[in-house]
Amino acid sequence: MKAMRFALLCLLAVVLAGITGCGRNSGDEGEYYIYYLNKEKTKIIPEPYELKAKQEDTLAVIEELLLRLTAELEDVDYMNPIPKEVSLLDYKLEESLLTLYFSAEYLSLDKIDEALSRAAIVRTMLQAEGVECLSFYAGDAPLADHKGNPVGIMTNDSFIENPGEQINSIETAELTLYFANKKGNGLVTETREVHYSSNISMEKLVMEHLLEGPESKDAQSAIPEGAKLMNVSVLEGVCYVSLDENFMKQNYNIEEAVVIYSIVNSLSELSAINKVQISVNGDTSGVYRDIFPFDLLYERNLDYVNQEGM
Repeated sequence: MKAMRFALLCLLAVVLAGITGCGRNSGDEGEYYIYYLNKEKTKIIPEPYELKAKQEDTLAVIEELLLRLTAELEDVDYMNPIPKEVSLLDYKLEESLLTLYFSAEYLSLDKIDEALSRAAIVRTMLQAEGVECLSFYAGDAPLADHKGNPVGIMTNDSFIENPGEQINSIETAELTLYFANKKGNGLVTETREVHYSSNISMEKLVMEHLLEGPESKDAQSAIPEGAKLMNVSVLEGVCYVSLDENFMKQNYNIEEAVVIYSIVNSLSELSAINKVQISVNGDTSGVYRDIFPFDLLYERNLDYVNQEGM
């Protein structure tokens, strides 16, 4: 079992802690970093690290990096992103997805500390060749945020640059959101001033407010009730949105195009987004109500914006 193997590796690491330079495979190319928290827990700090395992041995690299994230630190200015009270029980690599299984104590972490720790872990582990994304389990369930929404699959794009430097600051933004009109045959815009932690990406902020629904009594949410955001990221102007299976629940009082372009138009208000792809649990093979294929990229369409007949 990987869990037993990892436990043995931890014991081995204790034995080898005082032995430096013995039996290492030198000559590995590329720089590696272990990401730690500063002692104030306000930012993450990359510390250069000399990898012992061969780069091409992905499992060995994963195990070595995980050991560093849990090893006792001599530098009092740094803190491990995986605190002592949290146990890393197991890990699993499936194709390019690395899943880490933590004990239930992970759920008791302060939400700001957890966000920083998660960013540090993800950035450290994505250095392993062949690892392109991560997911976290805590206890027996996928990790959820403080609102109960699944955190989903994470990449470097899931975190803003240097999130720790601003994680305690509050920003203000004006969002333009598109909701369904009362008849469900058109879209109405709602401008909303929001205050948010700068650790959250703008695309996630937009999706969270769309899922919360409109403030106006003359509008309704176009997204089916109960749908949850699994993941959202932006790459080269394309926003990839993954919702859970509840997105497929049909509300025939709202036209198909209104549902799709509520999401597409709202996200396209962000300057970094030109196109949007929607998926269900990351699967783009389906079709929404037999009309809108998930494997297509959709651009802003204001033809459905209609403030009359609400």
